[in-house]
Amino acid sequence: MAAGGGDPAASPMKTPSWAVRIRGADGEIAGAGILLTPDQVLTCAHVVDRAADRLMAEFVGAADHSVPAVRARVDGTAYVPETRDADGDPSGDVALLRLERPRPAEETVRLHRLSAPGREVRMYGFPYAYNGGIWFRSTVVGGCGRDGQVQLSPVSPGELASPGCSGAGVADSRTGEVIGMVLSGQLDQHGNRFSFMSPAETIARHLPRLKPHILGPTAVDERLLPTADGASRNLLDEPFAQRLAAWLRDDGSQVKISVVEPGDAARAATLSRAITLADRELRTAVSIDRASLDPPGTVPSAGGHDLAVDASGLTAAEIAERIAERIGLWQHPEDPPLDRIRASKTSLNLVVVGVDEAADPPSLLDLLDVLRAGGSRLLLVFRTAGDCHRRARERLLARPARERRARLVERLRDITGPLAEDLHERLAAVVPHGVRPLDSELVAAHAALAALLRTDDDRERDDEPDGDRHHDRDRDRDWHRDRDWGGDRERDRDKDRRHDRDQDWHHDHGPDQDRRRDQDVGLDQDRWQARDRDRDRDREHDRDDDPGEDRRKQARAPGRVPGHTPDLDRYELLADRVAGRLRAGVAELDRLRDRRDELAGRLRGYHVLHQHSLEGEEDPAVDDLYLRAHALLRTRPCDVRAAEAAVDAYTRRVEEHGGRDAR
Repeated sequence: MAAGGGDPAASPMKTPSWAVRIRGADGEIAGAGILLTPDQVLTCAHVVDRAADRLMAEFVGAADHSVPAVRARVDGTAYVPETRDADGDPSGDVALLRLERPRPAEETVRLHRLSAPGREVRMYGFPYAYNGGIWFRSTVVGGCGRDGQVQLSPVSPGELASPGCSGAGVADSRTGEVIGMVLSGQLDQHGNRFSFMSPAETIARHLPRLKPHILGPTAVDERLLPTADGASRNLLDEPFAQRLAAWLRDDGSQVKISVVEPGDAARAATLSRAITLADRELRTAVSIDRASLDPPGTVPSAGGHDLAVDASGLTAAEIAERIAERIGLWQHPEDPPLDRIRASKTSLNLVVVGVDEAADPPSLLDLLDVLRAGGSRLLLVFRTAGDCHRRARERLLARPARERRARLVERLRDITGPLAEDLHERLAAVVPHGVRPLDSELVAAHAALAALLRTDDDRERDDEPDGDRHHDRDRDRDWHRDRDWGGDRERDRDKDRRHDRDQDWHHDHGPDQDRRRDQDVGLDQDRWQARDRDRDRDREHDRDDDPGEDRRKQARAPGRVPGHTPDLDRYELLADRVAGRLRAGVAELDRLRDRRDELAGRLRGYHVLHQHSLEGEEDPAVDDLYLRAHALLRTRPCDVRAAEAAVDAYTRRVEEHGGRDAR
């Protein structure tokens, strides 16, 4: 039995007892519903509209295998029609029906609050030609719009929610709990297929009377809710609010660390406001319908966090249990919650306030590091910029950034080294017909690598005493420059041997195009540097959240200005793009090289055949064709197209000669 209700939703081998088929006055199926109490059915408001106020609820999963039909009507004012704001974002579309006759209590099910990102779910609806109902499978993509609705991606194209599915219960495949209700399905002009659901938290906000029938803890600890003091609600640190909203809208940063000191009422109120507005259940109508009245950029996305915890006085184990419960890991309570979290490979957006006030901060940092490594996003708030705050910055921000940077440097070295050498080796073998020039990509990769190494050098100079600097990185950078830019004589000789090939390449693509490409690379570098400076300003804002940063700035060597921090996200995308194009180029050149070898074998075979057919005689015309094809195949780089034409001409002549001999 599901928690607080009847049949477990995760039993795909049977029709769920809580699944309701709703017909209108015309006898047609208008949609679906969820039996929440013996005499109440949850459905979509547009299903009620379609049924023209004459509703019939049919219970296809009844225990006696009959299909009882019960008249139903809207339960008082429990009807929230769908509305759309100026941006076209939908809101509402929920309704509660009251049955004329109650159903058995064991047929009911309760909704469950559950963090949904990436979850596999199923819904039981009644599309055309499936009057008895059918399961649809989907994966949760993420939140959409300001109402807190959730986007679903069907597992297969045929499992898109269609008419007859609106109002169906959405069951989590892992836990079997019903976590929301289907709203609609959509096929856009590009052929993309999506379904949408209203999760339990959003339903609770629209229909507060249903909260007693919704299980699971809320996403926000009570201690983090705004105070009843009206004065504090009017306090707003707007820059801080903008940075919080940016993180809650997923600005690309995985971990954000801030300090809100106990006496700072404005920052405390701003933090509480952001946490509240990012929660689907606590979000107010004003933040949805009239977001433009708030200061620009201060309203976070609905569902911007999955859980917000006040860590004050709690142990790491208690917080881990709270997280495990929120993401539905209660199946094996005998296992420690940290082990369950680590094994689940589930991520979430987590807010932890008062990290340094936890019962055991070091253990809490261990837990947070596990979550970070698993892909969770973390917003961590400290009360003071003390030792725990410094350890957190080092462990959760600085060290992962160094490791990420090191991985990126090694990847760029592989791209500009072995992978580039593979490309050059193929270019020395065959003329690159049909292969796009990759000069600009390699230049960009070299520039990115140089920027990363230069920034590392700047950081080392900032961190080390003037008389005690290490020069390993300088030597490594010099070795890299010599190795990849033709510093040794052997590479110079290789460059000379490839000169003719490069001339062919540039002849095919034109010097003007090369100049334009070089200009584009220069423009890209300018744009990237500008974006890096913008990102640095954002990081400066983050450091403004930390009162201890002022002390660190004063401790830096006088007159020393730290260099800007490269945008690792952009460089990683660059590495992905360049590596993909280089591998594609190498694969295409390998295909040309294989074709060259195939033509060489064909030429040898036909030459042997021709020699046997001559029986000691000579045919100068055919021999000239052979020598031309042979020379083209031996030339490096080989022009495979020209060689193919030459081999075809020779083989046709040999076949014609053989035909005459046969006659």
